[in-house]
Amino acid sequence: MTEPEPSTPAGERGPGGQFVQSLARGLEVISAFDAGHPRMTLSDVSRRTGLTRATARRFLLTLEELGYVRTDGRLFELTPKVLRLGYAYLSALSLPALAGPHLEALSALLEESTSASVLDGTDIVYVARVATRRIMTVAIAVGTRFPAHATSMGRVLLAGLGPDELAEYFRTARLEARTDRTLTDRALLEEDLRTVRAQGWALVDQELEAGLCSVAAPVHDGAGRVVAAVNVSMRVGVPGAAGTDPRRDVVPPLLECARRISADLAAAGR
Repeated sequence: MTEPEPSTPAGERGPGGQFVQSLARGLEVISAFDAGHPRMTLSDVSRRTGLTRATARRFLLTLEELGYVRTDGRLFELTPKVLRLGYAYLSALSLPALAGPHLEALSALLEESTSASVLDGTDIVYVARVATRRIMTVAIAVGTRFPAHATSMGRVLLAGLGPDELAEYFRTARLEARTDRTLTDRALLEEDLRTVRAQGWALVDQELEAGLCSVAAPVHDGAGRVVAAVNVSMRVGVPGAAGTDPRRDVVPPLLECARRISADLAAAGR
């Protein structure tokens, strides 16, 4: 006999009590795999999701049957088919397509890497990127996530939140230090966000990784809401790093890039 699937009482979650717990659990199993846990045993998945071994096994075998998971009989890992879930989002989002040409032009002008991201919970998620060189110890690509508080794009996106949304962010965020320069004090971070909101751009100097400086600006939709951020990243304080003055050389063209993308979004009805 198989273990009965626990049900959620009607009205307990979701509008009209239409919460589908099995779907939620399947997504939890997929989300359990990450950079630190690319391959896991059944016990690992059970532990990370809080599901029983029997329940976790059913979901893993179902995902394997659908082609989202593969196994050697002991270890499970995601397959490239999972990318379709992310690409479905990106294909419905006009931002990457609209931002791409502008990011490429900005990258060519400054000879630095440029990116666009959106806020997802307490992280930023890259949705577009033009790389001139590898600037971090970890590779950055579409889908890469970083904690919002330690990044210039994160600061811009957080500065664009309303008071209630920002309060919820601070309630759930873990303000951990990535370097000895990372702002982890809420009061100091809130002060910086006020500055970012007033000046319209953010500069983060070696808070995400030593030797990395980035400048970001907000992208607005047709209603004036901050829906994304674009940035320029550069190496500083290391041999071979360019002697660019971010405020003088990067901020003006970056703001113009963000303005053009915002105009395109408005024209597209976004």
